[in-house]
Amino acid sequence: MKFLSQLSIIVFTSFAMSAQVPNNPGPVHHPHLTLDIANKLAALPLKCLDLEFPYKTGVVFTDSSLLTAPKNYHPAFYGCFDWHSSVHGHWMLVRLLKIYPDLAKADYIRGKLAAHLSAENIKIEQQLFSNPENKSFERIYGWSWLLQLQNELLTWNDPLGKLLSQNLQPLASQFSAAYIQFLDKIMYPIRVGEHTNLAFGLCLAWDYAVTAKDAPLQQAIHNAAIRFYAADKNAPVAWEPGGYDFLSPSLEEADLMRRVMPTDDYRKWLHAFLPGLFEKKIDILQVAKVKDHTDGKLVHLNGLNLSRTWCLQAIAPYTGNNKTAVLELAQQHMDAGLQQVFSGSYAGEHWLASFAVYMLTVGKQP
Repeated sequence: MKFLSQLSIIVFTSFAMSAQVPNNPGPVHHPHLTLDIANKLAALPLKCLDLEFPYKTGVVFTDSSLLTAPKNYHPAFYGCFDWHSSVHGHWMLVRLLKIYPDLAKADYIRGKLAAHLSAENIKIEQQLFSNPENKSFERIYGWSWLLQLQNELLTWNDPLGKLLSQNLQPLASQFSAAYIQFLDKIMYPIRVGEHTNLAFGLCLAWDYAVTAKDAPLQQAIHNAAIRFYAADKNAPVAWEPGGYDFLSPSLEEADLMRRVMPTDDYRKWLHAFLPGLFEKKIDILQVAKVKDHTDGKLVHLNGLNLSRTWCLQAIAPYTGNNKTAVLELAQQHMDAGLQQVFSGSYAGEHWLASFAVYMLTVGKQP
């Protein structure tokens, strides 16, 4: 665990010195993610990329055709316990390859990506989501990570990246259209700390829409965010966390609104929404604790510490004189979260590495 403690200190210093206001971008510097640490993190999704079982499916069975191994209807994303974890495991490997093309298992990883993300496999993946009974399968979390994966591929200046982005685009386009339809119909925001959290999903989808120049999706997200969240004040942050949370409903909302609001408007909104971040002493958002790291639901709180970190780092530039204090709060969460990435339990290891890599690299170009 020593190398993770050292990493958290280095990364915090990097963010504190170079955090940029997103609406006024300047030079960015990648956090100090060493090749050694990248190799260790990459090893975790590689453990389960082709691991068929245990597997948790959420599909609706309309006949016996799906009474078969998940690999047969999820040929691209069948490993790592569930569909969405497999998706963001692939995203993580692409992200690390972009940062360190000389990863220890770079050739092996590239081979696995090419095999999993083939055009044929993606066509089969699309079939399930085209089934009327499974149109909402993996909404919102899985949809959003798939768009994040495509976002990563579209910005990978590599022949393999270009090929894989072409292969994946039909499914990404399918999810974009599904998102637009969904946002037109949904009447209320989904304010939970798990997979269906709307704000987190829209953050990932927004970033894809910007990269892909998907104007209809970007407009739909903007309209939904303003409709659902613009009038919010005094978030009930004292109710957080819930026992199974891996996302902070209040912070994810704040992270989304910085994307869609003008800077001055956002500063005012943030002060009204999370006034506790502007207090002389910040008494909200204490680090989450976990007693049993082998429990698949309780271990979510380790992910919460990581996701809170990236949200706090992102909104800190908007907190005026409290920026340093907010970054210190982020540091506390980072320390706690990174210590548990390599817990030795599959309950956390099949997904926490992705959260760690996202936290360490979000907003930073390779």
